[in-house]
Amino acid sequence: MTIAEKLKALYNKQLVDTAIDKIKILRGELPLEVQDLEDEIEGLQTRVSKYDEDVEVLEKSISGKKQEIANSQELIKKYQEQQNNVRNNREYDSLSKEIEFQTLEIELCEKRIREFTAQIDDKKVVIGESASILSERKLDLENKKQELHAIIDETKKEEEVLEKKSAELDEIIEPRLSTAYKKIRANARNGLAVVPVERDACGGCFNKIPPQRQLDIASHKKIIVCEYCGRILVDTKMGEEGI
Repeated sequence: MTIAEKLKALYNKQLVDTAIDKIKILRGELPLEVQDLEDEIEGLQTRVSKYDEDVEVLEKSISGKKQEIANSQELIKKYQEQQNNVRNNREYDSLSKEIEFQTLEIELCEKRIREFTAQIDDKKVVIGESASILSERKLDLENKKQELHAIIDETKKEEEVLEKKSAELDEIIEPRLSTAYKKIRANARNGLAVVPVERDACGGCFNKIPPQRQLDIASHKKIIVCEYCGRILVDTKMGEEGI
């Protein structure tokens, strides 16, 4: 390929890639918004599941404490019956201590039940709030997805054609130039790596290009980059011709 052909291929690729960029700009922040909502929903679902598990554990603990109370009540009943048949004060006092101990166990269990119940109530409030937010976020996600899919459907065919054209141009551009183009494009404002000279200035950074340098650019004898921004420069005529 001649230098002119290389420049033409590079500039055409720039035009195609810029058209693809415009399609992606049309989508705006929607893809990121969709991803953020999906991440938030996953986090909320994990949170609700964790609190549900905590509630289940607390409810089992309450059931356990209720069973302990029932056991202690049975023992108290048993000890009270035994007190009716004691032979001396020592046996009576010993049974009284057992009854007192079981009574304290019941009070402790009842205290734990109140604590567990309060924790369950707190967690259920959080679950309810999270479920409400989760419902809202799911609705937001559905709306964002529909909006994104509508834009994608509208531009899908055009983007596929442009992507194919960009790949075809990439194949005919030598690897060294292709690498340089991609590097400049990645660092340049608006993804512009190849720009025409417009009104005696760089079409990228708008700094003036000296007349002699403009003649060198128009001669297509070598690839010239802007000394200010590093973009590859093509002459106005090539810029007007486009693809």
